Amino acid sequence: MERDFLSAHMRNPPPIFRGMFSSLYPVPKTCLMLCPNKPQLGNISLFPSVHFNCFSCAALQTIEPNSPSVENPKLQYSFGSKRLSKELKYGAKERFFILNKKKGVKWYSEMLKDYATKLCLKEGKALHGEIIRSCIEPDSHLWVSLINFYSKCGDLAMAGNVFDLIPERDVVSWTALIAGFIAQGYGSKGICLFRDMRGENVRPNEFTLATVLKGCSMCLDLEFGKQLHAEVVKVAGFSDIYVGSALVDLYAKCCELESAVNVFFSMPEQNSVSWNALLNGYVQAGQGEEALRLFSKMSDSEMRFNNYTLSTILKGCASTLNLRAGRVIHSLLVKIGCELDDFTSCSLVDMYNKCGLQDDALKVFLRTKNPDTVAWTAMISGFDQQGQKREAVQLFCLMRHSGLRPNQFTLASLISAAADSVDLICCKSIHACVYKFGFDSEECVSNALIAMYMKFGSAFDGHRVFSSTSNRDIISWNSLLSGFHDNETSYEGPRIFRNLLVEGLRPNMYTFISNLRSCASLLDATLGKQVHAHVVKANLGGNKYVGTALIDMYAKCGHLDDAEVIFYRLSEKDIFTWTVVITGYVQSDQGEKAFRCFNQMLREAIKPNEFTLASCLRGCSGIASLDNGQQLHSLVIKSGQFNDMYVASALIDMYAKCGCINNAESLFKSVGSCDTVLWNTIIFAYSQHGLDDKALEAFRTMLSEGTLPDRITFICVLSACSHLGLVKEGRRHFDSMKVVFGITPSIEHYACMVDILGRGGKFDDMEHFIEGMELAPNALIWETVLGVCKAHGNVELAEKAANILFEIDPTAESSYILLSNIYATKGRWADVSKVRALMSRQGIKKEPGCSWVKIDNQVHVFLSQDALHPRLNDIHKKLEELASKITAAGYIPNTNYALHNVSDKEKIENLSHHSERLALAFALMSSNRNSTVRIFKNLCICGDCHQFMKLASIVTNREIVIRDINRFHHFSHGMCSCKDYW
Repeated sequence: MERDFLSAHMRNPPPIFRGMFSSLYPVPKTCLMLCPNKPQLGNISLFPSVHFNCFSCAALQTIEPNSPSVENPKLQYSFGSKRLSKELKYGAKERFFILNKKKGVKWYSEMLKDYATKLCLKEGKALHGEIIRSCIEPDSHLWVSLINFYSKCGDLAMAGNVFDLIPERDVVSWTALIAGFIAQGYGSKGICLFRDMRGENVRPNEFTLATVLKGCSMCLDLEFGKQLHAEVVKVAGFSDIYVGSALVDLYAKCCELESAVNVFFSMPEQNSVSWNALLNGYVQAGQGEEALRLFSKMSDSEMRFNNYTLSTILKGCASTLNLRAGRVIHSLLVKIGCELDDFTSCSLVDMYNKCGLQDDALKVFLRTKNPDTVAWTAMISGFDQQGQKREAVQLFCLMRHSGLRPNQFTLASLISAAADSVDLICCKSIHACVYKFGFDSEECVSNALIAMYMKFGSAFDGHRVFSSTSNRDIISWNSLLSGFHDNETSYEGPRIFRNLLVEGLRPNMYTFISNLRSCASLLDATLGKQVHAHVVKANLGGNKYVGTALIDMYAKCGHLDDAEVIFYRLSEKDIFTWTVVITGYVQSDQGEKAFRCFNQMLREAIKPNEFTLASCLRGCSGIASLDNGQQLHSLVIKSGQFNDMYVASALIDMYAKCGCINNAESLFKSVGSCDTVLWNTIIFAYSQHGLDDKALEAFRTMLSEGTLPDRITFICVLSACSHLGLVKEGRRHFDSMKVVFGITPSIEHYACMVDILGRGGKFDDMEHFIEGMELAPNALIWETVLGVCKAHGNVELAEKAANILFEIDPTAESSYILLSNIYATKGRWADVSKVRALMSRQGIKKEPGCSWVKIDNQVHVFLSQDALHPRLNDIHKKLEELASKITAAGYIPNTNYALHNVSDKEKIENLSHHSERLALAFALMSSNRNSTVRIFKNLCICGDCHQFMKLASIVTNREIVIRDINRFHHFSHGMCSCKDYW
């Protein structure tokens, strides 16, 4: 009967344990004793034939051999005998079992505590199962021990189940469960449990309040934290140092530093925890200097600081780049013997890295005996932030060889480094590494991967990572947007921006900058203005970075007035802002404004960088301002930026476009190593100055030095072949583009080839070439054909080309002028009149020819038949004097270049007053006798003026340089650099 009763009792445990067996590990029935170092029951029958009435069978499992209440060690094996039953009366037996039962509850609590410390979830569950099978009625301590055990082992669901079974839940059990959730990072859940506890009218104690305040800090729930603060005041718990420290920590983490300070100094006493909480708050708020001052007060108060305190201060030194204070803290760490501690060594490495001392950071890192993942990550991140990308990747490889597993921050830093220094294949292998370690769902890693692919121009892979990201934040969208700035994919930027807004996300500074860059690439000012409206709504109009992006967008779209308005409204302008507006002026052919803006920047003590100088030099090139260019050259030398490829290229281009090809050549030869851009600059300069042999020689040298050409290189080379009349060599270079260098010819290359064939007089080949083009002929091709026809007087083909051009763009002035000049050269004045009438009907006016020359930093402009210059009489007198000398040298006016239907006398008169001749006369009157005369013209120089200038260089013994719309002409000793082929 007794056996049946006990068996039934075990099969049907008390209600409080029902539903829990399925989640516990079973314990063998032959092993009731759970103390590993004590003898077990072996295979003894669980239910000896003895009359126990209805006492709990837990007593059978708790009798120990050395128990003082049991004299005979063998008693645990014979306590079912009749002798024991006889010797113990009913009351004595009951006291015996109750005593051992209490001892068992205590022992189970101690074992659960031990398992919780060692995180032995499996063993603890087995012990819990034994408690259930033993029918022990847990006391409050055992209930709390079970909750603590499951919480610390991460099984919060089981902790909640145990909590639900407690018959009377007091503040201790509630606090145990709340602490368990908060310790596992569930601050919000801990707060909800606290509300439930208060709903049951359970009053919190100091430990409860401190724990829940920690949860508020964790989820930054300041409002509920303030309510708890009021609760603290009500229960007079403020005197508890842990509650006070928790309040300081809450306010500090929520950036309520004033409240944190008030609480801190209102505490009866402060400990290291409260000090550290306040210090950490200042550091997290970016107030590193305030943290240092507070640390000084802590030192003065003789409060003993620990390595956590010093690590916090090191973070403050890192954020403020305070290297001096960081070294002082380093010396303190050495003094207290914590320098090589893993925790502090990471902070030291981070501080030295952010202060730019990678060598010192590496020394600290190498002295750390067993650097953990955090230390490795700090070092990798440091290399990445200082631009040592390859070193960061190599360090990661060493970390993997050491056997350590990276975390998400390690991989995020590694991806950032790889994106700037390694090939795409290596980056994809890093992506595979992310999957291997299971961090593909981490936001920081996914965002870094998206940005990495976008930097490599692999938009498809970046978008695929973005699509697979479940939790997309604004950083994810910004990373995606960063890859759509070039001309081919810019249209995607605005579409992504719209989707971002539809998702309900709030764009930030980086969102607007990326989207504005897309609008700038699209040259879409209308779309840019819509983005500008969003910028104003977001109250970011005064942000210097967003403002710079707006200026760039408006400038590139040709809206310089809008760009200027934004520029002058910005209260803070850095070098990038000034550079953008200067570049905008240069790109809009407003070189004078660009240089004035540059001078204003210097007056405001803004030091130019290489991009500013390069842009200004391009502006000088555009207006051929040699004086300003030379001033910039001196500034380049003073700032030591000549070795920058952009600046060197811009300097060479400036001298070349100002007519100083010798200076450009000398500068090019002084550059140590040349890239493709530099080679292109000098090849183009040679070609423009008629030194086409040198241009082709430079191209051959470029190839021999291993520098690969690009599409610009071949435009320069083909142009040189055209001017030299090298048809076969030009065809060979054209064919080599695709076959040898993998460059697909553009319409500009086809136009160059048309020019080569046309100038060589091979009109049939030229027409066949146009018919066989892979690209459809456009206006550029037919303009080239029309120009070739003018050089050769091919009226029939000129008419065909002109008619096509009239259909493509009826408002293009050059098409009418070229055809009119071809007719005039042939004396077909009726056709000239028809073309002029057609121009008039289209509302087109011929741009008047003008020339200008700079004397004493002042530009003098002359029109053909000019009658406005204040020194016109002196100019005419000088011109007549010069004409008589040139006539004596053999000059005969060529009236074929007088393109008006007038008498020969009037034609000669018109030729003598062409704008370049007036400019020459004025320059000879006003400039130094030995200086070079530099004249600039907006149209192509005519053949008669060309001959005049060659003879003028003889009679004046001066070098005359004229830049017309196509090229430079260097006249010296009766010769021209173009070899009469222009």
